[in-house]
Amino acid sequence: MNPVRVRFAPSPTGYLHIGGLRTALYDFLFARSQGGKFILRIEDTDQSREVEGAVENLISSLHQLGIDFDEGPGLGGPFEPYIQSQRLQLYRQHAQQLLDSGNAYHCFCTPETLGEMREQQQARGEFVKYDRRCLSLSPQDVAQRLQAGEKHVIRLKMPDNRRFVFQDIIRGQVEMEASQSDDQVLIKSDGFPTYHLAATVDDHYMQISHVIRGEEWLSSTPKHLWLYECFGWETPLWVHLPLILNADRSKLSKRMNDVSVQSYLAKGYLKEALVNFVALLGWHSADDRELYSLSELSEAFGLERVNKAGAVFDLTKLDWMNGYYLRNLPLETIAERSKVYFAEMGFDTSDSEKLMRVLAAARERCTLLPELVEYSRMFYAQNQLADAEEAMLNNDISQKVIRWFSDALSALSDWPAETLNNLAKSGISELQVKAKDFYTPLRLALIGQAHGPDLPTTLAILGREESLRRLGASIKPQ
Repeated sequence: MNPVRVRFAPSPTGYLHIGGLRTALYDFLFARSQGGKFILRIEDTDQSREVEGAVENLISSLHQLGIDFDEGPGLGGPFEPYIQSQRLQLYRQHAQQLLDSGNAYHCFCTPETLGEMREQQQARGEFVKYDRRCLSLSPQDVAQRLQAGEKHVIRLKMPDNRRFVFQDIIRGQVEMEASQSDDQVLIKSDGFPTYHLAATVDDHYMQISHVIRGEEWLSSTPKHLWLYECFGWETPLWVHLPLILNADRSKLSKRMNDVSVQSYLAKGYLKEALVNFVALLGWHSADDRELYSLSELSEAFGLERVNKAGAVFDLTKLDWMNGYYLRNLPLETIAERSKVYFAEMGFDTSDSEKLMRVLAAARERCTLLPELVEYSRMFYAQNQLADAEEAMLNNDISQKVIRWFSDALSALSDWPAETLNNLAKSGISELQVKAKDFYTPLRLALIGQAHGPDLPTTLAILGREESLRRLGASIKPQ
């Protein structure tokens, strides 16, 4: 059996999106589970749609998520270059080979001619495809047009009356009629190849063993099978992943939805949660386990457990998963990743001990990294009280509670939780107030809101000096 070699081959027409991430992740996991190689190849043959910085973003996003490739741009490998625009001569040589064997032909039809052709076929209710009018051109006519510099493309000549049968690891045996495939353009008028020729040539020469790609490429497989046959090459194994769907089961589109990986990371989703969640968009383990680290996924993953049915992108589940990792990753990790959000709010986190205490309390109640900062606001800034809260803080009972508690705290040299809880019980008994009337004014004075962490946690986060300062600032002169 040939060694496992898989490739992720994105077009730099935008930033890495969820669908691309899943393909890259499955490539990576399959290669790691089989002791194979994971290759990154940039398919930049559509120069008109290339987005500046997209390649750098793709590579950065993969590395940021821990999905490291074994061969690719910037890293090299035995089959470099791994950028298709640097391999044009190879594609032209193979296009000429197809022309010489009669399996491809020149087409001089203009976009206007092709548009009219499509409209007429649609009006007649026919399958829309190129009608091969240029296939009948004589060799002399073709030579004259080429000599004159007339714009043209090179098309693949698909066989007539042919049924293509192939095995897909996910879908089993698939059968497709050649009549449902167009004479695909292989070389465009700008001299660049289309995906169909470039991917086939590169997959062969880079010794790709498994082509793992989205379901939308399933209908193109007969064209690729025919190219392999024309060149006399062995075909790879085919793996067509299920669609990723919105909650209403419409297709998740990178043009209609905010689905870039960087967008989710910027919103405060953790890379561990995003990778774990995306891995389950089509794949499931034998025991239906849901929480996996990347290394655990690398051991458990197998293509045989990828479903054919579309996978629903459930944002509620992603939020749940992110909350789990927010609470269970090392606190130091959460502190490091949340610092940028604290900085955006202008909060001083130089006191690392305070930051750790804040995050330990906050992450039990939050889902995203920015929510940690919002929850922590009470400890880094004085909240502005509403009129009703101000009136409650200034009434006689509240003032009596704050004075008593402030004096009692000042007399203590140490503030362990048990001591503080006992102190509160003593205050409630001595002042003869309800628990609510005791705790509410203290929270308003300490954190500027009626609800928050328990009293020992609040005081531990603020520290002795800041706690007494805030309590003192809330006492009205008598």
